[in-house]
Amino acid sequence: MRVLHIVEGTSVDGPGLRTSIYLAGCRHHCPGCHNPESWAMNGGEQRSLDELMEVIAYNEAPVTFSGGDPLAQPVELEALTRRIKQELGYNMWCYTGYTWEEIVERPELMAVMRNIDVLVDSRFILEQRDTKLRFRGSHNQRIIDVGATLANGTITLWSD
Repeated sequence: MRVLHIVEGTSVDGPGLRTSIYLAGCRHHCPGCHNPESWAMNGGEQRSLDELMEVIAYNEAPVTFSGGDPLAQPVELEALTRRIKQELGYNMWCYTGYTWEEIVERPELMAVMRNIDVLVDSRFILEQRDTKLRFRGSHNQRIIDVGATLANGTITLWSD
């Protein structure tokens, strides 16, 4: 996988202390993006799934995928999230510029969602930016409980 950065012990990308993995590549190019250097598909450095699993297991913490857009690397992300779920059982969050409605139309993106617990969806919209929002940057973004959404067939928002 193309990895920009790994932040160990962060509390801004989901509840509690988490391991956040920032992946390279984004095609959304949202105006006002806080991380435009993440857009390059060949950015960061190549990391193996085994290397990432080592870091994740060492931290013994839930995992958040951000970027860029983690769904720019769907095959690799599906393999990693499947291993995390099977081998470690950790809670996983994913930030993406895709909407849930766009994701369900693409089987390779839905394969990732089967391993994700919470999805923060939708492109960042600068005009809807609000620094007081919890775990998201603009009002249009939703924090979706993926398991509940898949179980009941309607978007169910996460609440802690």
